[in-house]
Amino acid sequence: MNEIILDTSAIVAVINREPGADLVLEVAGGAVVSTLVVAEVVSWLALRNTPAGEVYRTIEDFRLAVEPFHHARAIAAGFLITKTRRRGLSLADRACLTLAIELGLPVMTGDRAWRDIDLGVDVRLIR
Repeated sequence: MNEIILDTSAIVAVINREPGADLVLEVAGGAVVSTLVVAEVVSWLALRNTPAGEVYRTIEDFRLAVEPFHHARAIAAGFLITKTRRRGLSLADRACLTLAIELGLPVMTGDRAWRDIDLGVDVRLIR
């Protein structure tokens, strides 16, 4: 396991070869993600008509440490809505933040809305 959590925007930046992708690639192998992030990345690829085999390979190529979104994490992510709603964070975003809080790890994201979130989480922007 790598000592960082990735959100969907960080993974998509790599897939799209966007600015900041190089920073994500440096830490991607073994990075921690929630199962909800995997679902968002798969959804993003599926909406672009990516063949199923390619979707599976793309996810596998990242060599992610996937953490389940279980009951306690669901409750914690639900409570984060009061602190994140005005920033428009998705449920998967809140799942990432929940993991970061629980595991004491930084989160890497391409979403600038995370910049000043005051949750005691080390948020690392890729651009």
